[in-house]
Amino acid sequence: MVEFGFLTDETLCIGCKACEVACKQWNGLPAESLGLTGASYDNTLTLSATSWRHVMFAESAAAASTGATAELPPLRWNLLSDVCKHCQRAGCMDACPTGAIVRTEFGQVFVQPDICNGCGYCVPACPFGVIALEPRAGLAQKCTLCYDRLKAGAEPACAQACPTDSIVFGPVSDLEERGARRVRALKERGLRETTLYGTSEIAGGLNARFIVTRPVEDFNLPRAPRIPVDNVLPGSLAAIAAALSAIVCIFALTSGRR
Repeated sequence: MVEFGFLTDETLCIGCKACEVACKQWNGLPAESLGLTGASYDNTLTLSATSWRHVMFAESAAAASTGATAELPPLRWNLLSDVCKHCQRAGCMDACPTGAIVRTEFGQVFVQPDICNGCGYCVPACPFGVIALEPRAGLAQKCTLCYDRLKAGAEPACAQACPTDSIVFGPVSDLEERGARRVRALKERGLRETTLYGTSEIAGGLNARFIVTRPVEDFNLPRAPRIPVDNVLPGSLAAIAAALSAIVCIFALTSGRR
């Protein structure tokens, strides 16, 4: 099976939000009732059940440059289009009790709305905070990788709409090679902190990967995300240790009374 996904390049994003609009239009997602949030120009703020693409507008300190003053420190924009990561080790899939969340023939993690019972177990199981419950239908919602378009031989709406090729769609193996070449090129240009986020140590590998030139935390990407199932063994061992300690204490107390 050839798995498909996204490669999103921060250095090419211009913050136009064409991907957000295309995603909503194709998938029939409702408009948000947005007002001024005070969070820079980013009024969507986060991925949600009705926003499956989110273009981040985040300010951070930049290197000193001419024109910067003590009153106005140098700033730069961090622009990045975020989306479901379609993890190889998908916490949401592990947590789903009904089998509603599956991996399709294209490799993406897909929520089957006719099987989802709205329990919400998948929501805290996602280490990236992607999946959410749609308030009206009460069903889990997130990016589908435009599954209907893929079956028709078309690429996802967001990738098609991106005017700068900041979002590229294709086979994951090809995107991995393309991402590695891009990272090398950016480092040669002096962007030494450039990394390709989403390699195998991140949730088993992400089918949606990101090229970023700053620390990943600046883009709300966890450096070492943990999947809930990873806590099962440590939790079980801790419970066993506590039980053994209790048994030892009881044995000691009963032995002392003889």
